[in-house]
Amino acid sequence: MIELRNLTKKFEQFTAVDSVNMTIETGEFFGLLGPNGAGKTTTIGMLSTLLLPTQGEIYIDGELLTRNRADLKRKISVITQEYSMRQDMNMNEIMEYQGRLYYMPKKEIRRKSEELLEFCGLINDRKKTVRKLSGGMKRKLMVCRALLTEPEILLLDEPTAGMDALSRRQMWSLLKSLNEQKLTILLTTHYMEEAEALCKRVAMMNHGRIEEINSPDGFIRELGNYAIDETTANGMVTHYFHQKKDALTFADRTDHSFKLRDTTLEDVFVERAGKRLS
Repeated sequence: MIELRNLTKKFEQFTAVDSVNMTIETGEFFGLLGPNGAGKTTTIGMLSTLLLPTQGEIYIDGELLTRNRADLKRKISVITQEYSMRQDMNMNEIMEYQGRLYYMPKKEIRRKSEELLEFCGLINDRKKTVRKLSGGMKRKLMVCRALLTEPEILLLDEPTAGMDALSRRQMWSLLKSLNEQKLTILLTTHYMEEAEALCKRVAMMNHGRIEEINSPDGFIRELGNYAIDETTANGMVTHYFHQKKDALTFADRTDHSFKLRDTTLEDVFVERAGKRLS
């Protein structure tokens, strides 16, 4: 279990994360959503101990997380937005280097590397250098590297940024498989479809604060399960309805062209962002 208690991070006069209280259950797939500058990456930075909180604490399984707690830090692996791997190293070398950083026995590094590269569908390309890998393959290799030390918690900061649609879906499948093995996953993403497909619960974050925590379905129900995109003289306007019959009644009465569809988590995000701007 991960507990954030009044977690705050300030950079001089700017408050990036503001008194965040949140609990993520063991084995949960949890999403942290928000616009650029909301404080998502800063929160990940504090969970990884790369950044120290200005105030507040982080607890892992009831124990206070600090930079001196190597036993707790070993439970956590992080996958960042950037490709943080040497371009001239091949997959085997990347994995061996990671294992040596954690003082793993050489035989264990090789055994675990083989298992992970096979699991991620990379085994036939293990001798390719990083510079010759596609974006999707690089992301998968970063997952393999992060899992080498058998962490209990995986922090993912925009893990599918820049990936094509097929590679993104392959990554989703991989992450679902890992979560089914009881790995706790915290995901930040700008792809609302991704959060809707993967996360049990998501937190909406803005200006460093948590606005609300709910399941993707719960957020959608609040807004209305049915959406009508109406094309007007001033552009497209979307209307939301809790009952399908109400949506159909609206559709019968409009003189404009329209499309009836299911509401998505992206609709929720856009509606909330629009209200903030207005």
